[in-house]
Amino acid sequence: MILTPIPADDTAGALERFAAKLAHHSLALKVLRRIAASWPVTGEVDTPEQRSQGVRLAHAFGIGTLDEEPMRAFMWDGKVIRTRIEASVIVHEVAHWLCCPPERRAALDFGLGAGPETGRMAEAEAALSTDENTRQEEECLTSLLGILWEAELGHPAILAFLEQNWLESIDRPSAIGYFTRMVDRLLADGLIDTDGRPVGPDIKLKASQER
Repeated sequence: MILTPIPADDTAGALERFAAKLAHHSLALKVLRRIAASWPVTGEVDTPEQRSQGVRLAHAFGIGTLDEEPMRAFMWDGKVIRTRIEASVIVHEVAHWLCCPPERRAALDFGLGAGPETGRMAEAEAALSTDENTRQEEECLTSLLGILWEAELGHPAILAFLEQNWLESIDRPSAIGYFTRMVDRLLADGLIDTDGRPVGPDIKLKASQER
């Protein structure tokens, strides 16, 4: 849910203000530029092809999937991502798997508590095995990594960037500091490279590459 909606006419300006505040941090600026390149959104959103690309991304990392609605069970049941859902959610869930410590990958919803798409919420909540600070940190890392994978796939990554409130309070130093810290953490964990691109298998996923 967007906390403070940004009118479409103001989005480009907000992105440029954000970029100006990142001039001191070249990697964070590269990350922002990759995401901002998907604005304005001119193509279709959440197409069958985009969902298929999300599934292929999961398989490229060796992550199992199941063509079923998450509300029937769990978004992640410790073995498969349920993929009868929006493309951006599939990609976000792949990012969860990448950001999650290996020892929690077998846990329902990665041991973070029930996600909004999970149907059997009580069971997922019972599997919660992290403190609140860890949970929030991992969710933010996952959010940013998932958005970068959307950008890599040619999806409208800016929509998730807005929806997940990365432009909230960008005029405050604390917001800039948090963004740069998350970028640095992704780099340190080997999840992005020094150009701000997500690190993964050398496979062709974009529709334009498959023709």
